[in-house]
Amino acid sequence: MFFITLTKWKKTPTKEVVDKATKTFEDLETQGINVRVYWTLGRYDAVAIIEAPTEKDAMKILIGFSGLVDTETMVAVPREEAIKLL
Repeated sequence: MFFITLTKWKKTPTKEVVDKATKTFEDLETQGINVRVYWTLGRYDAVAIIEAPTEKDAMKILIGFSGLVDTETMVAVPREEAIKLL
């Protein structure tokens, strides 16, 4: 399953916080969970694309970051799969 998460920092990030998050993402890869993060300009500070087996897996990841960022998450369906629903 794919999840798109829009994030906004609760306070200015530090290098230590970013390094810790990077380590967490690397650890998640060994569990078969892929997180790609893109920093953005505009209303949100970053967009994360999470590929996880279930909604619960994605939620567990996001709860771990709840002290650092506010989030808005959407379930994403690949275009090819969505077309099949038409």
